[in-house]
Order: sequence, then structure tokens, then C-alpha cells
Amino acid sequence: MKKTSYILICAALAVSCSSFLDIRPEGTTTSISLDHSKSENIIKPISAAYAQLRSYDSASFPYIGCLEVTSDDADKGSIAEDGASMKALNEFRYDAANELIQAQWTGYYDIASAANNCLSQMDLFLKELSLDEYKALAEEGIGDAKFIRAYAYFRLVTMFGNIPVVDRLMTAEELASVKPSAPAAVWKFIEDDLADAIERLPVSWSKTYLGRVTRYSAMALKAKVHLYQGEYDQVAALCDEIIASKRYGLLDDFRSVFSVDQENSRESLFEIQSSDLGKSSGQAAYNTYAYVQGPRNNTPANMQGWGFCVPSEKLIQFFADRGETVRASTTFLYSGTTTPEGDAISINCPNPVYNGKVYTPSSYNDWSDNGYGYDYNIRILRYSDVLLMYAEALARGAAPGSKSGYTAQTALDEVRSRARLASVEPTLDNILDERRAEFAMEEDRFLDLVRTGKAKDVLGPLGYVEGKHNLFPIPSTQLQLNTNLKQNPNY
Repeated sequence: MKKTSYILICAALAVSCSSFLDIRPEGTTTSISLDHSKSENIIKPISAAYAQLRSYDSASFPYIGCLEVTSDDADKGSIAEDGASMKALNEFRYDAANELIQAQWTGYYDIASAANNCLSQMDLFLKELSLDEYKALAEEGIGDAKFIRAYAYFRLVTMFGNIPVVDRLMTAEELASVKPSAPAAVWKFIEDDLADAIERLPVSWSKTYLGRVTRYSAMALKAKVHLYQGEYDQVAALCDEIIASKRYGLLDDFRSVFSVDQENSRESLFEIQSSDLGKSSGQAAYNTYAYVQGPRNNTPANMQGWGFCVPSEKLIQFFADRGETVRASTTFLYSGTTTPEGDAISINCPNPVYNGKVYTPSSYNDWSDNGYGYDYNIRILRYSDVLLMYAEALARGAAPGSKSGYTAQTALDEVRSRARLASVEPTLDNILDERRAEFAMEEDRFLDLVRTGKAKDVLGPLGYVEGKHNLFPIPSTQLQLNTNLKQNPNY
């Protein structure tokens, strides 16, 4: 069973049992009071912010619907009559009333709210605590919160474009009057938060705090922020520094990257933490990201899920055309087969193939109410992403970094070597194809197609309309709550 003694996870659980996590959307204040003169309380608002990352709205069914099922790599899955809102996303027939889009909006603003609450609490600790060592803990907590807030706004700006930036705790009246900011201003806000996080966060944590982000996590997210803006020199410089640190590396076995045993491994820069805490009932710090993608109608009960977000025939053919075997055997979980761990996937499951990257062996799924994947951490930033961002930046004209000695060829070869593939020229198309193969079913493909200008050609036959579906609609409920918001074009 997954180790669960980490203070970060357990503290988050303890907080979630109270009203502390009842943080209202978009930044309203919490009602609980902390004694800010006690250093042991510092972890509580930090843990609450991390706990918000794994909410259903931000990191489960709505997440895979908006950012994976919209790509050419995945189909809705499940059964025909289930998941109308997911089907609308799959076919680009969604509108501003789609509840999954609404959930993504509120889910990420809830994360920003938890981060803002953490920042306000850290300020109070800094005022009340006298010892420098305790003040240092609060300063690190500011780094955590600014990373988490930056991540939330990265999702919001890439999905919705012009959005309000809520940077402090506000009343409901204040929230209803916040004006949206143009993407350039939002990107600047994100960059500033990450620059501050880089300064405050340590290069590593002890096992006690396994799963907390580090200085290099913030660098990796900042590199991705610059990648989406086409600022390739900054991408190359940040990735070069991460590579040169030698603190990260690819695991030898691709399959193990997604195993419970290798969560928070040397390949991980940022994972959304989840654990059933070894319980078969009661409160737990888990998410349902893997569960909603588990094989539908499989047996026994702890080896089944909702069956949504399944690999598309196009993705399977893409892997076959490339001669992929290592990554294909991990990415695709076929009905009528038995896994290396001995779990049977029934031929009677309604879909021929499921997302193998979220497969969780039955030995971990011990919840009485069906616990498939409750121990699964969501991989958000992996070291292979750093390597491929670096290669792409160089392919787009950025100068090689001066610290790692890596070239675009070196970085690309390292990723392909793990997949048992021969070296290829580091052209832009080859690097983007490598991204598709490496991060298939990890909520990366749709936004990659949009940012690279390929969505019109690739997704057009599926219903995508350029100038419309590059952004999601501002949810209709939000337009009613805040009349300063303007709907995105063509909705």
C-alpha cells in the first residue's frame, strides 16, 4: 500500500475534516481562526491550498472532458447514453451552459482562492512569529501559494483568455465587480508569481514534505508559461538550468512512471497528490481522476470506473505508424487482456480500450465503495516535458543553454531512448510528434494543437472552428454574476 505518513497529505486531510476547506469560489475569506503565534499551524493553510488542487471540478471529470476529450487523442468513452456534456465537448457542440466548462472555471478559481487565503495567513504568521527559523517556514509557504495560484491562472488564461485576476481575499460584492484582464496582463501576473516562488522555494524537501513543489517545479511551470507565449529564449534558459541541476532524470521503465510506487519520483516536478490513506471507509485525501477513466463494468468492483476518456483510433494508429511498443503498452489498456500485475480487463467492458496510464493494480484499490485509482497522483509536470520544451525552444531558434551542455538532439534522444526508439533529427515536427507520444492521455494534446496553430487542420474534421474553439466560452452563470465579463467570440 502506498505510504501515507507524509505530513503534507495528512495535514490536508485533517484540515478537510473541518470547515477550513470551505473556501468560497474566487477568493472569499474563510471563517476559521488560526493561532498565528504557533509555528505548527503554518502547514495548515499550505495543506489546504494543496488539497484544493485535487477537487472534482478542477482535477477529475470536468478536467479530462475539457482538456483531453477535446483532442484527437481521446473519445468520450463510457456508453452512448451517458455523459451528454462530455459528448458535447467531444463533438465541439458545447456552449456557455456546459456544466463541465463551468466546473473548470469555478474549480481553478477555488484553487486561486485557497492560495490567496494561504498568502494572507502567511503574512499573519510573519507578523506574529519571532524566531527567524519559523519566519522562514512562512516565507516558503508563500512560495507554495504563489506556485499554486500561478498554476490556477495558467489553466484559466489558456482556457478562457480574458479573465479576472483575483489576487487577494475579497467580499462577494468585490468579486462581482472585478474587471477581466487581457491575456498579456494575466501572463505577467503568472510570471511574477513564479519568479517570486523561485526565490522562496527550496531546491528539495525532506520526505516529510514529499509532494511539495520546489524551486525547479516553479522553473518548469514558468518555462511552460513562456512556451505558450512564444518566448523561446526564456524557455531554453529555464529548462537548461533544470537539466544542469542533475536533480531530475527519466525513470528507466516508462510504465513505472505512472505506478503508485513511483509517485514523486526523480522524474516528477509537480504531481497533484492523492491517497486513500490506507482506509476502506471514511474521510480520505483522494481524487477521482483515475476512477472516472477506469474500465466500465469490469470485475471485481475495485477494478472498475466510469469508463470515460478512452484512447482514439487515431492515437492508436499514430503509435502503430511510429513503431511504438514501450509507450503503447503503457498508454493502452485493452479489454479482454490481463495486465502484467495479473488484473483481468473483461472483454465485456463497453469500450475496446481504456487509458492505461491511470491503471491502478487491484492491490491498491481497497475501498469498499469502489476505490479504483484513489491512490493515483496526477502527473502535471514531468522531466521529459522539460527535455522536450528545451528541444522545441532550440528548434524554434533559441540559443542553447550554457549550463547543461545539452542540445536539441541530446534532449530529444534522451526521451526517445527510454521509449526504445532510434534517434531522429530534432526538427520541430519531430519534437511535436514526440510530445504527442510521450504525453498522450495526459491533458496536453489539445492545448498543444491550439498553441502551435495546428488545431484548425487536425481538429477541424472533428468539429473544431478556428476563432471559436481556441477558447472555451465564459460560463453563462459567471456572466450573470459579474456583468464586467464579456463572452468569448462566436459563442
